Amino acid sequence: MCGRYTLTAHENEIMQQFQLDMPIPDIQPRYNIAPGQKVLAIIHDGRERRAGYMYWGLVPSWAKDPKIGYKMINARSETAHEKPSFKKLMSSKRCLIAADSFYEWRKEDQDKIPFRIKPKNRQLFAFAGLWDQWKSEKEERFTCTILTKAANEFMEDIHHRMPVILPEDQQSEWIKPVKWQPGEAAQFIDQIDMDPLESDQVSTYVNSAKNEGAQCIQPIK
Repeated sequence: MCGRYTLTAHENEIMQQFQLDMPIPDIQPRYNIAPGQKVLAIIHDGRERRAGYMYWGLVPSWAKDPKIGYKMINARSETAHEKPSFKKLMSSKRCLIAADSFYEWRKEDQDKIPFRIKPKNRQLFAFAGLWDQWKSEKEERFTCTILTKAANEFMEDIHHRMPVILPEDQQSEWIKPVKWQPGEAAQFIDQIDMDPLESDQVSTYVNSAKNEGAQCIQPIK
């Protein structure tokens, strides 16, 4: 699972990392990004990479009620290519979701202990994401979900699932503007080798999605 993350990098760093030519509107440091909020995503429109904001929580184009998005913040990479909500998106609506760390909670008796987790050797990275466009008579909404996989050896001590973090040299391949068979996308995710991770225990201040600021990421010594 991935239910909270950060993006605190400067606009220039993000533009350089993700090979963006156009400035990113309204960018500001975020220390506690939560489902239902707008997140920075990158797609390739066939001519160039484009960055923009999508709501975190996928609302399929055919959905009658956008509230379904709160139940679809993550998609299991092992089965997404088989599910009606994700199958077509695995084929042609893949995106990068920019981040520089994520949070996960480890259960200890009755407590949940928060950890901030990030790649050891990268300041910025991208989750593998899927996106869709939903319309009603009154509204148009772009939404996304983060793909997850079974925890690796490092993450097993904290949680049994983890987000799919794309290696830097495979980010372009993921959003390449070509149609894949849904199974091809699943196989691509299954075969990537993710970067080594590191973690710090942080304060329970981050437990509330209402809390923001650098206090969220301060490690507990």
